[in-house]
Amino acid sequence: MVKIIGMIHLPPLPGSPRNTMSLEEVVEYALSEAKTLEKAGVDAIIVENLGDYPFFKDQVPAITIASMAVIVREVVRNSSLEVGVNVLRNACIQAFEVAHVTGADFIRCNVLNGAYVTDQGIIEGRGAELLRDKRYLNSNIKIYADVHVKHAYPLYNVDIEIAAEDLAERGGADAIIVSGPRSPIPPDIQNVIKVKKAVKLPVLIGSGISLSNFRKYCEVADGLIIGESDFKINGEIGGRSNGESYAKLVKECRSISPMV
Repeated sequence: MVKIIGMIHLPPLPGSPRNTMSLEEVVEYALSEAKTLEKAGVDAIIVENLGDYPFFKDQVPAITIASMAVIVREVVRNSSLEVGVNVLRNACIQAFEVAHVTGADFIRCNVLNGAYVTDQGIIEGRGAELLRDKRYLNSNIKIYADVHVKHAYPLYNVDIEIAAEDLAERGGADAIIVSGPRSPIPPDIQNVIKVKKAVKLPVLIGSGISLSNFRKYCEVADGLIIGESDFKINGEIGGRSNGESYAKLVKECRSISPMV
């Protein structure tokens, strides 16, 4: 069965340039989003600081981590869903530690292996430090890692299936995320199939899922991470989730038999 993961895109957190809400107001926003997504029938949710742009590369201020820990803890306490953490742009270790202390289930790490040119500069993989932190904490938190991550260009530009094999065999990933070049753009379906054939790990779609294309991805992927405009009220990117759109996808995707 395809795993459906909804996004809680947080508004700007305290300390970020566009912040207008108190931490308590952001917590209430996140809890409302979690309730909407749970009612729609998704399997998991990712709490992400999308509103904090422009993003730091891989270290974020303490106020951001403190805020994320408070928010994620409340979401975990008040939801029966699996909860993931993503701290943009690539604060994978800090996200992992937030997940550890709050009881979350997994993180998304944009750059676990390799090196990428991004709009934040050159970002290098954090796998060596992250896997040692996981061992030190004796943690079972899973690492969902992007391959040829969106909004980036790989300096170690091997074919996508080779990069996926490296993530699985050398990076310590528990699942592989395949995306398009930017958030609104879905991945090439052939790239998804290549990655599926290259690794034994779950393969998830990380961008571009819409009400018009989700069916074909339900046939080939193990999971969908959903948060594009079709699933937002009034199509607002980063805004509140549209529960009806999510529910439609969940119902129809559940009825589709995988082809790969």
